[in-house]
Amino acid sequence: MNGIVIDIDPVILSLGHFQLRWYSLLVMLAIVAAVLITVPRARKKGIATDQIYYGVPWVVFGGLVGARLFYVIDHGEHFLANPMQIIRGAGAAVYGALAGGIVASVVYAKIRHIPLGRAADSLAPGVLVGQMIGRIGCIINGDVWGRVTDLPWAFIYTHPGAMLPRELLGQPTHPYPAYEIIWNGFVLLVIRQLEHRVKKDWILFLSYLSLYSLGRFMLMFVREQRTWVWGLQQTQVVALVVLVVAVPAVIHLARRKEPTELAESQ
Repeated sequence: MNGIVIDIDPVILSLGHFQLRWYSLLVMLAIVAAVLITVPRARKKGIATDQIYYGVPWVVFGGLVGARLFYVIDHGEHFLANPMQIIRGAGAAVYGALAGGIVASVVYAKIRHIPLGRAADSLAPGVLVGQMIGRIGCIINGDVWGRVTDLPWAFIYTHPGAMLPRELLGQPTHPYPAYEIIWNGFVLLVIRQLEHRVKKDWILFLSYLSLYSLGRFMLMFVREQRTWVWGLQQTQVVALVVLVVAVPAVIHLARRKEPTELAESQ
């Protein structure tokens, strides 16, 4: 059987009811990396470092709530039958984390009078790096699995602690988290190039949302999730909505002339 065998215990150590998991450790590392990448970019855009640091708890809390909420909605039947697992159970959705983080960022930016477009553009590269690190945690966890495949780079989970369905243990599946890491790496390269060329607020962040959503829509065809409408999964539906909003917004902003440009053209 061809494939890459993953036999890693998702739990690093257990102390009574407390468990330290690789996923939790990597999420914390992802947050630290995102902040460290964002701070110098925000400073260049006139946003004070302390405003970024004070905003981190807001964004993290909003992201955690949103990630859990989207996951619960996507698995509604299960949680209706097991309501206590809404709080105690595992599971999160990346789009929920983005949505919750964006809402929290908007509220915080309004309170602290921070230019939201500049802050969003500063965040884009760091968020991408954070997502890539987080997906490494998903590889160990086995909580984001693909369809069964005979490709030589398939993941074969053998540890009983892996979170994919029991019937997929020992079966070669598409390495979905690895696909997303590669795609996000490509998006990061594009965003880094745009950083040096684009001066208008919001274009960088909206370009990130557009490219990320395009990748998620395509890659989800190798995932195993419940379909919502038109044979599409929840993530694909959300990705389409984001694309419908973000792509025209990027085009509009790129074509719109700033006041200085209008003055020079007259």
